Amino acid sequence: MTLHAWTVFLVAVILLCGTPGPNMLHVMTRSMTFGARRSLAAMAGCLTALVLVLAASAAGVAALLTAWPRVFDALRYAGVAYLIVLGIKAWRGAGGPVDLGADTLPLTMSAARLFRGGFVIGISNPKLLLFAAAFLPQFVTPTAPQGPQFAILVVTFAALECFWYGVYAMGGRSLSAHLARPTVKRAFNRLTGIIFIGFGAALLRAKSA
Repeated sequence: MTLHAWTVFLVAVILLCGTPGPNMLHVMTRSMTFGARRSLAAMAGCLTALVLVLAASAAGVAALLTAWPRVFDALRYAGVAYLIVLGIKAWRGAGGPVDLGADTLPLTMSAARLFRGGFVIGISNPKLLLFAAAFLPQFVTPTAPQGPQFAILVVTFAALECFWYGVYAMGGRSLSAHLARPTVKRAFNRLTGIIFIGFGAALLRAKSA
């Protein structure tokens, strides 16, 4: 993996992780209800699930590419198609208010229970596995050892995810007030769509060059 490829990946993940999703909204609601410090357990649960899914996906893809190197191009083209489809779906997403669900939470909750809740939210997202399989290989150099490259990508992704957890946890009520507005949620959907489609199109042009 080149420094340029890693930099592009870094910028892409900064934008993608910052877009509100199940993990970010879960961390934010826990912070609003229990405080930023106690929400660390929920963050740990979400992050553990995310790293497990990304690592499993990366290991599977790396093994596949090692066994059948010619599959690499097919997988990359499939990844481009998948990213564009995700972008179209995000762009057409509903603009209704975000359901924060804070009023359904008990007043007290143990750290273990907060961790389990975060883990369940993270591990129950089947799109993450598909996303990892489609997105991560785009930044891997097929002629170089793939294990270390995937490890760098996973660690980078996890670090940026942690950063955004902190932003959402500290933002709390201010962020929730904005995200509950349909117009803002629609804008986030369209921003996400543009990001996915843009990267898919850029990767497609790179392959055709």
